[in-house]
Amino acid sequence: MTNQEEKKQELLTVTSGEMYQPYNWSAGSRGSRFLTELKENKRLFGIKCPKCGRVYVPPRKVCGRCYVAMDELVPVSDEGEIVVCAIIEFGFVDPATGVQRPVPYGYIFVRLDGADTTLPHFCNSADPEKVKVGARVKAVFEDERKGTLMDIRHFELI
Repeated sequence: MTNQEEKKQELLTVTSGEMYQPYNWSAGSRGSRFLTELKENKRLFGIKCPKCGRVYVPPRKVCGRCYVAMDELVPVSDEGEIVVCAIIEFGFVDPATGVQRPVPYGYIFVRLDGADTTLPHFCNSADPEKVKVGARVKAVFEDERKGTLMDIRHFELI
């Protein structure tokens, strides 16, 4: 496409319109228990596969490797290790709050001590020298919790 053709091309706008679009979904029995424990006691737990021993955080119903049902809840630490990280330098409106997230900010996947899977969340630092794979972090909880994953305000470097 030439520059002249690009200038003539009409740009499309996609919108959901003015319609209110409420939705509800269930976190399931294991997810609900996980979020309730987070809200009421600031504690984290996972669920352990009876076949391979893998611990999932947050808990799920079926092991992704063995395809067997899981019922054994196990405590995990609120501390862990960063296994994936990024420093985000573009803003977006946080869908949970409707407020633009200040930039830059750290976004990490943390493997909590006692867990085999990772949990994505925000980090309190955007320093690329400090936010790196292998760095240790600890969960910082909101004072007023609502029963969502955002009850963890962020993970701070330790």
